[in-house]
Amino acid sequence: MKLKAIVITGLFLFCLSVSWAEKKPNIIYILADDLGYGDVGFNGGNKILTPTLDQMANEGMVFNRHYSGSTVCGPSRSCLMHGLHTGNAPVRENPRWTKSGKPVDMTLEDVTIAEELKRAGYTTAVIGKWGLAENLDEGMPLKQGFDYFYGFCTHGAAHHYYPEEIWENNQHIKLEGNVMMDKKGKYSQDLFIDKALNFIEENKTNPFFLYFTPTIPHYELTVPEEHKEYYSKQDWPLRKMKLGHYRHDENGHVTYASMVTRLDKDINRILEQLKKLGIDENTLVIFTSDNGHEYDNVKNEFLNSNGNFRGKKRDLYEGGIHVPFVAHWPGTIKSASSTNHISAFWDLLPTVCDIAGIKPSVQTDGISYLPALTGREKDQKEHDYLYWEFNEGRGPIQAVLKDQWKLVKYYGKNAELYNLDEDISEQKNIAGNYPDKTKQLEQLMNSARTEHPEFPIEPHSRLKKKN
Repeated sequence: MKLKAIVITGLFLFCLSVSWAEKKPNIIYILADDLGYGDVGFNGGNKILTPTLDQMANEGMVFNRHYSGSTVCGPSRSCLMHGLHTGNAPVRENPRWTKSGKPVDMTLEDVTIAEELKRAGYTTAVIGKWGLAENLDEGMPLKQGFDYFYGFCTHGAAHHYYPEEIWENNQHIKLEGNVMMDKKGKYSQDLFIDKALNFIEENKTNPFFLYFTPTIPHYELTVPEEHKEYYSKQDWPLRKMKLGHYRHDENGHVTYASMVTRLDKDINRILEQLKKLGIDENTLVIFTSDNGHEYDNVKNEFLNSNGNFRGKKRDLYEGGIHVPFVAHWPGTIKSASSTNHISAFWDLLPTVCDIAGIKPSVQTDGISYLPALTGREKDQKEHDYLYWEFNEGRGPIQAVLKDQWKLVKYYGKNAELYNLDEDISEQKNIAGNYPDKTKQLEQLMNSARTEHPEFPIEPHSRLKKKN
């Protein structure tokens, strides 16, 4: 009887593996822009309504310790696409923050997630902000493994929600009736969600990878009035926004919250469509943010966008890189589960390869977190360390995380050491108390990166004078 049970169990597992191989899971990766860890309900946010994301958490898994690739969007997205941290990624800073001052894009030699998944038979799309083709050349999405692209190639274009032109594949299309400065015409998020839903519908019978990258809630802060109804009725203080390059709506708190809830509603449309098409149980949906928030004032917080963390966008403290993460995969991920596995953007490439049943074709800094996703924590490999570097106006800044120890170092200053298990808010610098640990992590920090002529660890004196 026992032998019979073993045979039956073995046959079931074999059939399950064959089924997975025959019908590979769809993957939808949703990347918000400048959304803080504390902006979502499942992380304790209590001012902004995110019912869909909270439902995803109730039905799926929350990663409590997930980190972005960088503290600004360009390099963060490069880390995501290439499976490399900022010490090795082809794009390590935003466009003008290079030694020459000229934008650096990925090249045809760089291997992306999309190219890996194409090998496994996936149809691929990026809809929203790409931000890795400033030169409109080799970095263009269709040259980087994507079958379909709709959105913004460059950072500047993505700053506005009523663009007068937009890219579809390799064509730059004029949006008739849109007046960017007057915020008239078609709201970009409306265009993005429609294209995303169309892509899912058109590819419902074949495995697909959708990289959905809305610009919400990146500056500028604006949203159609009908989406402000709930927050306009709240007794909130006015944070008056000023018009300039960004054509903000006047009431910052109301607009920011309304934008986040608007995004949440669009994610609900995606989940509902998956159910309607009968492919929800064969689709992994991941939601996260490219870096910490920019909007909330950490000196006078109202929305508490960074939760208990210190800092925000452009910091390498937790508030700049510790981002929300929820995964939804009915029937595969255990409902209302969470993990403290330490993961980062550069883990996505090996993870999707693992899901697709292939090995990465290139060396990465990442580790597949599929075991953690599927409740097999005992099989989950761990990082020896995580590394970041960032070099804008206050840079260079470097950070390394090893177990509970976090080292942050500003150029020309003494390193700061924090024990995140005891001080997640990074309020107590204990470098003086642990000189050996500080030295060990500094040595690790120095060895973590490869040299790049455009991204040296030195101050941008030319840009500082210019700006």
